[in-house]
Amino acid sequence: MSARRVHPVSVVIPTLNEAEAIGAAIREIPTAYAKDIIVADGGSTDGTQDVARAAGARVIDAGRGYGRACAAGAAAADPESRVIVYLDGDGADRGDLIGEIAGPVLAGTHDFVLASRTRGAREVGSMLWHQVLAGRLAGLGIGLRYRVRYSDMCAYRAIDRAALERLSLREMTYGWNIEMQMQAARAGLRILEVPLPYRRRAGGASKVAGSLRGTLRASSKIVSTYLRVAARPRRDLT
Repeated sequence: MSARRVHPVSVVIPTLNEAEAIGAAIREIPTAYAKDIIVADGGSTDGTQDVARAAGARVIDAGRGYGRACAAGAAAADPESRVIVYLDGDGADRGDLIGEIAGPVLAGTHDFVLASRTRGAREVGSMLWHQVLAGRLAGLGIGLRYRVRYSDMCAYRAIDRAALERLSLREMTYGWNIEMQMQAARAGLRILEVPLPYRRRAGGASKVAGSLRGTLRASSKIVSTYLRVAARPRRDLT
């Protein structure tokens, strides 16, 4: 009997109506990292699930909420995976550069690596001014609290699976990313931010930046999550 092949990296892609982009986003991921791709779908009505399956991903019904999809995707990952990579399904993240994100975690030099859109080359129109400002303000706030400075809250990130489980993230909506960044800093994880290019979304509509209501709702969750986590005593969770 042949030994079971271990997939050291599991890729989690939260989706909600990303049919136009999800197929290309999955196919862009290099073969070495494409053995375990989980599309955590939040109830798409445009056929995203079928397109994702056809492109080779496993699809799970995660329910509504960005953070809930991220958590469900990690829970559904190959049990033997050592690294969880997150990226969006709208085609804006460069899936072909996944090695820049996952590599340092696989090598054991870092526990948490995330892409910076603000420090990388951005296509015109890929980010609105308030998205850039929000990332910088969040980075400033986290730096003041934990002495770890971020420049962005990009969804494209890789984290050691055991470290992720220790962080015990609980935000199930738009505050997931900032909670992970804050908890990682609070835990004393080895953190690396990598400037990467960022494209305009390939399809669908942004759930956050696409409308004033979405922006306000996301901003409210991010601020409330920051205040909740910052109020906790700083301690090493490792």
